[in-house]
This record gives sequence, structure tokens and C-alpha cells, in this order.
Amino acid sequence: MQKVMRRLILLAFGMVLLTSINAQLRQANISFNNESHNFGVLKEEDGPVTHKFEFTNIGSEPLIISKVNASCGCTATDWTKEPVAPGGKGFVSAKYNPANRPGKFNKTVTVTSNSATPTKVLKIEGDVIAKAKTVDDIYKYPMGNDIKLDKNHVTFAKITNNQKLTESAEFINVGAANVNISFQNVPEHISIVAEPAVIQPGEKGKIIITYDANNKKDWGFVIDRVNLVLNGNNDPRNRISISATIEEDFASWTPQQLANAPVAVWESKTFEFDTINQGESVDYEFVLRNEGKSDLIIRKTKASCGCTALNIGDEIIKPGKSTAIKTTFNSRGKSMKQNKTITVITNDPKNSSTILRVTGFVKVP
Repeated sequence: MQKVMRRLILLAFGMVLLTSINAQLRQANISFNNESHNFGVLKEEDGPVTHKFEFTNIGSEPLIISKVNASCGCTATDWTKEPVAPGGKGFVSAKYNPANRPGKFNKTVTVTSNSATPTKVLKIEGDVIAKAKTVDDIYKYPMGNDIKLDKNHVTFAKITNNQKLTESAEFINVGAANVNISFQNVPEHISIVAEPAVIQPGEKGKIIITYDANNKKDWGFVIDRVNLVLNGNNDPRNRISISATIEEDFASWTPQQLANAPVAVWESKTFEFDTINQGESVDYEFVLRNEGKSDLIIRKTKASCGCTALNIGDEIIKPGKSTAIKTTFNSRGKSMKQNKTITVITNDPKNSSTILRVTGFVKVP
């Protein structure tokens, strides 16, 4: 009896396997001549390169490619759109654009079809040699007709409140005459000079900027704009932006100071007002409690847009006490999903900067 049962099981398994094989044989089946291509070494200035992956339908049903996806936007694709008969041939092409992408690359193209193997991954790779940079590539920001800068925004990123740091921007004289460079609207916390101050045609120089955070007396992200005066001409369009993110120097705190530090604890950091009609306002109070051992000081509050008004309670919070930041969001002129932020900077050494969020939906009548 057991032998009979084993034979029946083997027979059933064989029939299932045969049915599966027959089903596969009746399917379309894509077979590529190759599934990877190496472009080798490319020059960036030579422009896009294309490789055509050719395939054959080795199945018994028409092959239809339904979708081709590249792994990045730098790779464009094309493919045979019409059904490919059994024994017929088609292609999937991949075009790679090396512009502004020097160095080695390795990208994929995913092909989806009604083949017995429904997904195929094709690969392209190569190595792009960067093109030699021209003057216009390096110095992209014109100041007047003759001076060009390599950047028009100098950032000091993170700087502590007691630091003085120096950064620079490069410039070139692309004109035919000497240019005298000076500056106006320079705030007290910034020192800025051009070296050389008088630059000859074809000559390069640097704008040297020194930022004194202690003199700025501000916190968080701040930005200033300074005018370049060229040969005595003060054109407001010729200006350079200087930004910094000023943080408190907690690294200089002693272990005792850190042990006795204030601790900022928020009841909530997000207010969601659901749906309101355009023109309506909503209010909310963000409650801040000091669970530390010394005074918690609110250094600065800043809303991401003028539509969010703030009314701050106590700016110095004693240990164990709380304060509230009343927020009013005015939806006048707003529509659809809203996501506004409020940055609060305190003297909590572990959480000195907090982002509060006001979100919701504004319905247009």
C-alpha cells in the first residue's frame, strides 16, 4: 500500500512539474545578448553616450515590455514598444549623460515584461574624466561688467558666540582696464577687504571676510549683505551675502556648569489645526518647562514666515517653572497644506535649538 501511495505522489509531482514546464514553454521569454556594458573612459565634454542592449524572444508567445526604469535621472532609456513575436528581436537602450558627473559610475536599468522571467536588470558602467574648467565655469557670478566671483554667498556655517573666523571668495578681472574694489553697508561684526584692492586685467584676487560672532550679538542663522563698489560705482546689484549659524560655546562649560545646566522640556513640539477656511486665524500655546538646576534663557525665537505671529511669555524660566510661546497662524492668502516652523534657541547645552511646527490645511471658499 505504501509503495502505491509513493508512486501516486511521484506521479502527481511529475504531472505538476510537467504542467509548469509546459506553461513556461508557452510563455514569452526574453534573452539578452549581454546584460552589462562598460563604456570605459569617457570625456565629460563629449556628451551623452548610448548602448543598445539587444534581445531575442526565445519563448512561444509574443513578448511585451511594459516598463523600463533607470536607477537615476542621468540615464535615459528607450525600448521596443511593439510586441516581439517568438524568435523576433528587440532592444533596450540606455543613454548616460556625463555632464557635471566626473568619476566612476555604475547604473542599472530594470526591464519589466511578460517574460517567463518578468524582471531583468541591465547594468552600465564607466569612468568620466572631468572637463577642464574655463573661467566662466569657475567664476560664475558677475559683479558689473569686469569682475566675476567664484561665489556670491560666503557662509561661516557653525560659529560659536565668542569666535572670530575668516573665509574668502575668489575673483577675477575679465575686463580691459584696472578695477578699484571697495565695500559699503559693512556691519560692525564683519571686516572685508579685497586683495588686491586695485586689480589689473586678467588678474585674480581674493575677498577676505572676517566674522566676529561676539560683535554680532545674535543667535542661530543670520545673514548680512555687503555691496561691492567698483571704481566708485555703488550698484546695489553688486553685492555679496555673508551668513553664519551662531551657537553658544558649550564646549567651554565646566563639568559643574553642565551638571547644573538648565533643561528645556516641551509639552508638545507640533500643533496641527486640521482644516480652516482661508482668512481665519488659529492660536496655540507651546509650553516650555525648565527641568534643570539653573535659569533657562530663551535666546531667540524666529518664525519661518510672517503669517506666524509670536507672543513670548517669560524669557528667563526659573528651575521647575514654565512659560508659553503663544502662536497665531493667519491663513490670509494661504491655501492647501501648510507647514510652518518656529525656531527657539535657548541656553540648554543639550538641546539649544528646537524646531516647533504648525501644520494644517487651509480650505479656499
